[in-house]
This record gives sequence, structure tokens and C-alpha cells, in this order.
Amino acid sequence: MAFHVRGAVLPAGEVRDLWLVGDRVTFERVAGAETLSDGGFVVPGLVDAHCHLGIAYGAKPITSVEQARELAITDRDAGVLALRDAGSPFPYPELDDEVEIPRLARAGRHVAPPRRYLRDIGIEVAAEDVAATVTAQAKAGTGWVKLVGDWIDRGVGDLAPSWDAATMTAAVEAAHAAGARAAVHTFSEEGVEIMVKAGVDSVEHGTGLSLELIDEMARRGTALVPTMINIRTFGSIADQAREKFSGYADHMIALRDRFPEVVKAAHDAGVPIYIGTDAGGGIRHGLAAEEMLIMEEAGIPAADIIASASWKAREWLGFPGLVEGGLADLVVYEADPRVDLRVVRAPQRIVLRGRVIK
Repeated sequence: MAFHVRGAVLPAGEVRDLWLVGDRVTFERVAGAETLSDGGFVVPGLVDAHCHLGIAYGAKPITSVEQARELAITDRDAGVLALRDAGSPFPYPELDDEVEIPRLARAGRHVAPPRRYLRDIGIEVAAEDVAATVTAQAKAGTGWVKLVGDWIDRGVGDLAPSWDAATMTAAVEAAHAAGARAAVHTFSEEGVEIMVKAGVDSVEHGTGLSLELIDEMARRGTALVPTMINIRTFGSIADQAREKFSGYADHMIALRDRFPEVVKAAHDAGVPIYIGTDAGGGIRHGLAAEEMLIMEEAGIPAADIIASASWKAREWLGFPGLVEGGLADLVVYEADPRVDLRVVRAPQRIVLRGRVIK
């Protein structure tokens, strides 16, 4: 079965005809193809570049592959057709080529410090075991390793790096030696500075970024996945911690309040930014559109946001867009999302792997 789609195809925005033959796109006419859509704006499938299919809402590990599949389908039905799982405590490699769910780029388990991270989520290791653990987790994923760069240190009463700088630098080097890219969770100022200078490939959250460090990220090409929808939950985190750790609570609020300016500064400096929700744990799946709209509130132009959520993110993860021979993943919107980003909440057509979803 071949399909035909006509519309203004982004990023160029020219009205074109696409034919979908199996899981591939062609601009060559295919006789007898069924027309799925004629009109509107055709966008390469969206990407959630930071989510967790292995973590159920409430920060508990899933217990079955079917749960991971259900979470992925929630994202798919919102037009998100590729996912980067930034750490899973439950393995589900059998879903890598599952035709019904978005394309996957996966890390293995989070590599975390002992007794300082979310219970049962990461592999908790002392400094001397970090590099070897990273090497093992590179094999468990499909091109990514997830490092926990900082978390609350109850002895300090505030955020603190997970390990010393030499250990975290060695962790990034181990990931690269194993053929994987390294993503780092970081909230704190000290943690993110260590990891950017260590050569990490993507900063997840990045609330502690300074203007100087943003310039360094731009120079290196280090990506930022800000998960702004998650940063908005810092108020509730602070409330829960305030009685015992008032300094930490105040710090989290301050990081939250300055974060829109941080993201805007990163955009203006040319840092590659991608859309991620941190779904799994405290954020539900299917909210990529809301993350995009929050980013717009921070002052990022809609045209740049849709690029970061679609063709640029797909290129970053190795999933070709709507080019000759590209992958047959697309979403059709009634209006131009570069002009009115709110349309991403209501896809008119969804096609994944050349299969009609909506």
C-alpha cells in the first residue's frame, strides 16, 4: 500500500506532493497511491528527546514491556514519532523495531551515586566503578549513556556533584570509547560546569547554567534539553524538602525562577536545543506540545521551536525527515505551527513508519 500526501512541507514550507512507500518517502509519483491528506502543513514526526518509558508515573520502575509500549503509544498519538529514552531501570530491547510505537534511541540505566538518587531507578556506584559501569550501560542502550551529574547531598543540605570532576570526566570518556554519546542530568551550577568541560554530549535540564558556560556549550556544540515542564515542578519539590533542607529548597526555587532566562540565553547563543518532557516519574507522557508552548513563553520563536521538536531533533538522533528516501513519519496540522504553535496540540493526520495512525 502506498500513500500520497500534499501540503506545505516543513522546513521549506513549499507545497509539495509526497508519496509514502512502505517506510520510505519519495517525491516521485506512485500510481494508485491513496491520498491521505491534501492541504495543511506537513511536519516530520515530532521528537521527545528526554523521556523514560521504563519509569511509571510516580517514579516507580515499570514491571512489563507492555507498560513501556503503552507509554510510547501515548506519545505517538500526540504526534511524537521518535523518542530518546534518557535512562530506564527496566530493559525493553524487543521494542526497538516495534512498528506500532515511535522510533527509539535508548540509554541503559542511569549511572548514579550511592544512596543519593531515586530509589530503584539507577545503578548506584562508587567513583572507582563509574567508568566500567558506563561501558556496560553503553552496551545496554542504543547509542546513549545517562549520567546523574548531581543530586541533593543530605550531608551538605543542598545540591552537589555526584562524584569528583576526574571521575565524571572519565565517565564521559568511557561512554565515547564505547561508541555512545553521554547525556547528563544536572540541576546545580557546579555539576553542569564539570560535565560541560568534561565533554558531555547533552545537558539535561541545565538549570545551573551560567552565561559563560552557555557560550562554552555553543562553542562545543553541546546540546541542551531543558525539560521546562519538569522544572516548573521545583516548587513542590522545595515544599517537601523545606523543613529539613531549607537551603536546598531556596536553591531549587531560585533555579526555577531564573530558568526561562537561561533557556532564552542558550537559544540566543546558538546552543542546540531540543524538546524533552522528562515524561515518566513526575510528568505524564504525551505532553510534548505543552513543553513547546512553555518554551515559547520563554521567548523562543515558534519557528525555532518546531524545528527543535521535529527535523533538527530527528537529524540529531539519526532519524531522517521528509527527504527523498527519508523515513515515512509525518504529522499534518491545519495551520502553520511556525506562526501559531498552539496547533501542535491538534494533529490532523499522523503517519508512523508509513502506517496511518490518525
